[in-house]
Amino acid sequence: MLPTQSTETRNEKQDWMPANLKKELGHFNVCRLSEVLGKPHGPMPYRRIDYYKISLMLGNNRLEYADKVLEINSPSLVFSNPLIPYKWERLSENPTGYFCIFTEAFFRQFGHLRDYPLYQPGNIPVFTLSDEQSATVTALYERMLAEIRSDYAFKYDVIRTLVFELIHLALKMQPANTSIYANSNASVRISSLFMELLERQFPIESPSHQIALRSPSEYASQMAIHVNHLNRALREVSGKTTTKLIAERIIQEAKSLLRHTTWNIGEVAWCLGFEERSHFINFFKKNTRLSPGTYRENQ
Repeated sequence: MLPTQSTETRNEKQDWMPANLKKELGHFNVCRLSEVLGKPHGPMPYRRIDYYKISLMLGNNRLEYADKVLEINSPSLVFSNPLIPYKWERLSENPTGYFCIFTEAFFRQFGHLRDYPLYQPGNIPVFTLSDEQSATVTALYERMLAEIRSDYAFKYDVIRTLVFELIHLALKMQPANTSIYANSNASVRISSLFMELLERQFPIESPSHQIALRSPSEYASQMAIHVNHLNRALREVSGKTTTKLIAERIIQEAKSLLRHTTWNIGEVAWCLGFEERSHFINFFKKNTRLSPGTYRENQ
């Protein structure tokens, strides 16, 4: 009969990874663009709602923000906020470049990412690079790749420094906005990007997760358009107002949480953006003719 391992030995085997490495796992990744294009699944284990992204785009590309399009025909740095939807279309057959993605928690000890102008509403953070700047940025990404593949115990501290270099390089530059033009089918584009932004708020996965956007003006601000412009586009395409579409999606999520969780009504209300439990109850009754408690009991 084999001897039984002591509890101390088992714990030592479970804790083989240094604590500073263990706490960083899942919060950062960096890739060459050529290594991930064409793969059916992305290499990153993050939910889309969680991560920020900085891309070095080389070759010809097109970015679409709300009702605008930006043609990128020279090396550019692009800063993507998880709350601002955009679409990327590669125009070159074999585009090259890099990107890194990270969660807000990756910089938890160094302030708030959303305080930087790059990640605030109303901005289109695309920065055209000179050949010299492009070479500098390429070298930064290559250093990130080398660090993340190393076994250095404090490699993520080094990587944070490299990411900050990218951020501050861009902050010293003016964004590339001279090539932006309005798209001919602006209402459809605005509507599809609004729906994408709306869906990114869900699903709610824990009682500590609250939706980031609640009102039409908050959505319009993230899309860098006037709320009246957003409302007109949605009415034209869907026949519904911004407020109605938001309410329908919140009710859908509320029903799901009431059916499939044991969270109390106050927790459900807070997760869906209601600071007062009574406001949520009134909202739910107005849209379903039932109180949340009665709906849960009927289910």
